Amino acid sequence: MLKKYRVLFLSLVVPFFLHAQQKDTLIRLSDAIQLGLNNSKQLKTDNAKVEQALANVTISKNAQLPNLSVSGAYYYLTKPNINLSPDLKSNDDNSGDDNSSGGSSIPNIHQAVYGMLSANVPIFQGGKIVNQIKSDQYLAEATKLDVNNNKEQVIQNTIEAYCNLYKAISTVKLVQENLVTEKQRVKDFQNMEANGIIARNDLLKAELQESNVELSLIEAENNRKIANYNFNIMLGLQDSTIIDVDSSDIINNPEIPSLAELESLSKSNRFDYLALLNREKSAEYNTKVVKGNQYPSLSFTGGYIAADIPKALSIYNVVQVGVGLNYDLSSLYKNNAKVRQAKSQEAILKASEEQLNDNIHSQIYTAYNNYFEALKKIDVYKIAIEQAEENYRITKNKYDNSLETTTNLLDADVALLQAKINYEYARADVAVSYNKIYETIGTLNKRVSNLSK
Repeated sequence: MLKKYRVLFLSLVVPFFLHAQQKDTLIRLSDAIQLGLNNSKQLKTDNAKVEQALANVTISKNAQLPNLSVSGAYYYLTKPNINLSPDLKSNDDNSGDDNSSGGSSIPNIHQAVYGMLSANVPIFQGGKIVNQIKSDQYLAEATKLDVNNNKEQVIQNTIEAYCNLYKAISTVKLVQENLVTEKQRVKDFQNMEANGIIARNDLLKAELQESNVELSLIEAENNRKIANYNFNIMLGLQDSTIIDVDSSDIINNPEIPSLAELESLSKSNRFDYLALLNREKSAEYNTKVVKGNQYPSLSFTGGYIAADIPKALSIYNVVQVGVGLNYDLSSLYKNNAKVRQAKSQEAILKASEEQLNDNIHSQIYTAYNNYFEALKKIDVYKIAIEQAEENYRITKNKYDNSLETTTNLLDADVALLQAKINYEYARADVAVSYNKIYETIGTLNKRVSNLSK
């Protein structure tokens, strides 16, 4: 709960604070992940799909309920104008004499009203209703698992964006530090050149080096702006928000389970794999639904009718109760193709499961080896920094004693800067590759949630 309030505070207060102070705002990786989840357009779409799938389950369950309908009508009738032929009148008069009825007349009818209530309760539908409910339930569960799978991707994308911003910020800082050194060197060389200690050419080389570093700084600052802007979009922050990252969130050399343990964990945690299993179950029940078309349907029916035609007819309390049977005989020869189609869908999903299994093995193996490759690079770059620092120190001493050229001194300086940048990049790559392992087994969300508690 505290984490949610902290994320809400960041999303609401940080943009205002930045606008007023124009200072970099430190955002922890855990907060960035939560902001990324809250503002993901993909997850909002997925949640809508879950709601749609749950509605389909409800619709399937509603098929078990009685179908009730009420109808009625009221009619206003005008007085008819009826002219009988002479022959009919003669026959009518004779008939009146014989029956001594004194003649007959048409009643004056101006209105008619009727109402009808009917009910239909399914008793047997070939198992279609029950199997359709099961099919939709498995499909809804698969849709929920899709949301969790996409959460894993959103978290990994946020981590990668966070580390990319760390790379950009680190590069800017290192280049800025190096530019200070270059500017000081140019000043020193200008004094030395004025005193005739060094040649004009050496000063020009130092000035060219300073210009190159300034160009590198412009490029580095531009890369940071782009990374910062894209990160703001991902987190739902204002475009003008200037983000700083916490270097302590860039983990180094954490332990991971063995390759065999990772593959074992993936079977019970990979959301896309579990979603596919649920879709297979849904397809199996859907085949049963299609097969149910070959059976007759039986239902209980009932109804109530009332009608009133003043001065002519009144009907009340007409109740009907019975059992209805419906059998589509054409399904005996038409339904086979639909069953074949449903079974083909089962086969497609089964083949997809085998393909996904291979992909999971490959993804875990790749992520596992990439992680250890990144760790080895860190060790190499640590040594490279030590070597570059020592090389620069020796070259600088030789240069101060006129035993080394300006070109070699500047090259040593560039090598040291590059070694430091490579090391910071390697640190970020380790963090990305480490979390990638947990994404491949479906436990990344669980891991980062535990870390933020």
